[in-house]
Amino acid sequence: MPVMDLSVIIVNYNVQYFLEQALWSVRKAVVGLSAEIFVVDNQSSDGSVAMVRACFPEVRLIANEKNSGFSVANNQAIREARGKYILLLNPDTVVQEDTFRKCFLFMEQHSEAGALGVKMIDGAGQFLPESKRGFPSPFVAFCKTFGLSQLFPKSRTFNRYHLGFLDADQTHEIDVLAGAFMWLRAAALQEVGLLDEAFFMYGEDIDLSYRIVQGGWKNYYLPTTTIIHYKGESTKRGSLNYVRTFYQAMIIFAKKHFKGSQAWLFIGMLRAAIYFRAFLTLLNNGLQKIHLPVLDVIFMYGGMFFIKNYWATHHYKNPDYYAPSFLYLNIPIYISIWLSAVYFSGGYDERYNLQRLARGLFIGTVLLAAVYGFLPTDYRTSRMLIILSALWALLSAIGVRLCLHYFQYKNWNISSYNNKKLAIVGSPSEADRVQKLIFKAQIQQNLIGIIHISDDKIKKSPQIGLLSQLDTLVAIYRLNEIIFCAKDVSNAQIIAAMARLGSATNYKIVSESSESIVGSNSKYSSGELYLVKVKFRIAEPFQRRNKRLFDIILALVGLLLLPIFIFLVQQKKLFIHYLFQILRNQRTWVGYAAPPSADLPPLPKSLFSPIDRFKHREIDDNLRQKANYMYAKDYTPLLDFELIWGSRKNL
Repeated sequence: MPVMDLSVIIVNYNVQYFLEQALWSVRKAVVGLSAEIFVVDNQSSDGSVAMVRACFPEVRLIANEKNSGFSVANNQAIREARGKYILLLNPDTVVQEDTFRKCFLFMEQHSEAGALGVKMIDGAGQFLPESKRGFPSPFVAFCKTFGLSQLFPKSRTFNRYHLGFLDADQTHEIDVLAGAFMWLRAAALQEVGLLDEAFFMYGEDIDLSYRIVQGGWKNYYLPTTTIIHYKGESTKRGSLNYVRTFYQAMIIFAKKHFKGSQAWLFIGMLRAAIYFRAFLTLLNNGLQKIHLPVLDVIFMYGGMFFIKNYWATHHYKNPDYYAPSFLYLNIPIYISIWLSAVYFSGGYDERYNLQRLARGLFIGTVLLAAVYGFLPTDYRTSRMLIILSALWALLSAIGVRLCLHYFQYKNWNISSYNNKKLAIVGSPSEADRVQKLIFKAQIQQNLIGIIHISDDKIKKSPQIGLLSQLDTLVAIYRLNEIIFCAKDVSNAQIIAAMARLGSATNYKIVSESSESIVGSNSKYSSGELYLVKVKFRIAEPFQRRNKRLFDIILALVGLLLLPIFIFLVQQKKLFIHYLFQILRNQRTWVGYAAPPSADLPPLPKSLFSPIDRFKHREIDDNLRQKANYMYAKDYTPLLDFELIWGSRKNL
């Protein structure tokens, strides 16, 4: 017999800071109800378990020693739950203060309801259509897979998957609930059974929703309360793994619930969909990586073609002065050198970082000048042509980024990407705490001012207005980012503001007493965290790429000088084996002293470590971890060289 109103169950896997925010919101939402909260952790390595134990002692924590999947983990807690109602809640969610009370009241008033879902928005304030869904029949799945549901979002025929023809602001009886928020009647769950553990992740919500309806109960969508579902935090939706896992789950569902030709058709179509969506994913991921370099190549080549013709005609008075090889040899060489230098300078890691762009083009031009001196006379062009081309490369690359910035942010102020106009919504004390967190996290921001909750007669600078004026303040100051202090601003107010203002502004939330500022601007990308913790240089893409380049070059040098090294090393075959492992990225020259802390950015096994120079000294575990910590924090390729040189006697 139930002895509580509600049991909240959250399954977590390596999303510590989102989980912390979710638990803060749940703690507020259970007020007025007799409730218990479960967190089932699937072998996270990010400190989630320690955080829950330290910050949320009221939570019933189940710490699994392996990741057995979403369904298995939920069932573990369901079997121990004592609530009349059971809520399956994702860790990357934020609920309103009244969400649980409204759901409880609705279910009490609708005895036929077996399960309930609510309105969801993403971290950019956009409505999530999966808040209400239909059962995935073969035709419904076909329309979703091949984009018909997106082409006709309001169609009763083509968009039954997201029930686009139903008003998102009205209560409806629906087919399928989202696994991010499934409010379940315990009595219905006892009748139809727990989550099917054949589903590792995805599909279990569709299967359970289907069985609830088959059991004679009804599923409802309730829009009178809204939650944030950041999406993409436990798994990255833009990955091939997501595509494979999602559609494999649909195949399990089809085999379980469809028979005969219908099952054959559905399964065949799903298998085709796996390859189709995988192709689209690869294409999209590829375009995301190469579209900027491709644009640079196009504009650089076109400009250099024009410069060549102009210089030949007006300076040398001969349109055919330059050999045809200039177009298919010289220009490609120049552009390759420039783009390679920009790439290794980190210019493509941050597309709007003009400093890295200019640095890369300058280095490329210096290299080009060096290459110019080694070219045969027949392939040399005038030095002025190289200078003009370098200037054009810089101007065109800046122009491309300016245009991309305008299309993305609707302004030409490219510096706003790295220096966002920020306002903090909260009390003076909390706003001051958030400013200190931002400073400690070394995040460059342009703080416009503080937005107070009410007119409390406090005129401290830099107050710019009140929460009631938020829409106007965003427009006047052109705010790019808003940080809400959850201690002062209710989740209901935050969610209402996000839904109202939309995706033009970025939103982040800092919970009471938390040292993390959390937000996510897209359901297809992982969230952004402002954390008060050390920034490890070795985690930066720019530095990781340089480390990989250093490894490759040194391994190739090792192979070239193998006749010399063969007399220096004791285990010759093993040394050669290690060189090839380094080239295959299975090993690195310098890494952590084992065993490294789980908090450090991962690295392959290494030949050398930061403590190898001190083999003759006694190094305890504390000193070993400090050496690893400093190596990750202060990494440069030069540090790798110094550590190898200092440990050369151990070769």
